[in-house]
Order: sequence, then C-alpha cells, then structure tokens
Amino acid sequence: MIRTIQVALVLREAVTTPYPNLVTRPTGALVRDRIAAMLEEAECQVAILDFSAVACLDVSCADEIVAKLLLAVPRDAYVVVRGLDEEQREAVEQVLQRRQLAVVVADAPAADVVGWVTDDVRAAFVALAHAGGAGAAELARHLGWDEPRAAAALDVLAAHRVVRRGADGRCHPLQAA
Repeated sequence: MIRTIQVALVLREAVTTPYPNLVTRPTGALVRDRIAAMLEEAECQVAILDFSAVACLDVSCADEIVAKLLLAVPRDAYVVVRGLDEEQREAVEQVLQRRQLAVVVADAPAADVVGWVTDDVRAAFVALAHAGGAGAAELARHLGWDEPRAAAALDVLAAHRVVRRGADGRCHPLQAA
C-alpha cells in the first residue's frame, strides 16, 4: 500500500497550532513518531512524505523526521519525499550524507536521489527513472558501463531502498505517482 502523508497536517496535530515551521528536535521527534504510527497502522509499504505546505524545515527536524524514519522503517518498506524547497532539500541532504543514507525526492521535472550517493549511483538512478527499470546488463548498455559497474550501482541503490529489486533482478525506481 502507498500512503501519502501531508507533513504540515501531522505537524499541526502534533503541536496543536497552525505553525507551518518544522524547527527543534523535539518537534521533529513528535512528528516522526506520529508518522511512524500512521505507517504501522496502515501496514504501509511506500510512504510519500509531502513537505509542500511546510514553510521551514531545519536540520534537526530533517534528521528527526527523514533520517530517523529511514532508519526505523522495516527493510521491506520505502520512503519517498516530495514538496521540498531548495533550503529544505539541502537540510535533508546534509543529514542523510552524515548518516550515510539516501532517499528519493520525487518532484518535477523528475525524481532524484539525494543523500549518501556517488556520481555513478546518481547516474544509475536517473537512467532507471528514465527507463522505468532495468537489470545490470541493460543499465550497463544504456550508460556505456561494464556490467560489474552497473551491478554495483544497483546494489547500492537497493541497499538504500530507493529502488525495488524484482525477483528477476531488475530494479525499479521509487517515484511518487
């Protein structure tokens, strides 16, 4: 099941004010705990965290909500974020790099992966997003790489849970529909 969570609404419920700013670690922890409970209750496999109505997201809240949620969700669950402005995206990227994590940011014009990723891994994700999915051999042909290089990039993407690997070995990027 895919569940879209409006983070600003969760924030309003958590702090009981119409405050659109996610600042301070305790606020981030409250929001994360509510999101985690919502995902557990819904037996959600893909969570789309929509930050579009959040005015401010500081580094401490990015760590509490995005990074710690990525660490807490089951291995067969996935998290995608969308609606980040440039400053919010930088805060998310900073905490994910520090914790060696990555997440899909699904905003127009195309989904991207941010966090702890190399140029090869990012190029592989972009190619997968464009193709809709691929195995190592197909990705290698598309990017002009050898197959072990493509396979290594796919392994990293799968370990970061920004792609789903099918039984046939093909990887499909997470995107927000």
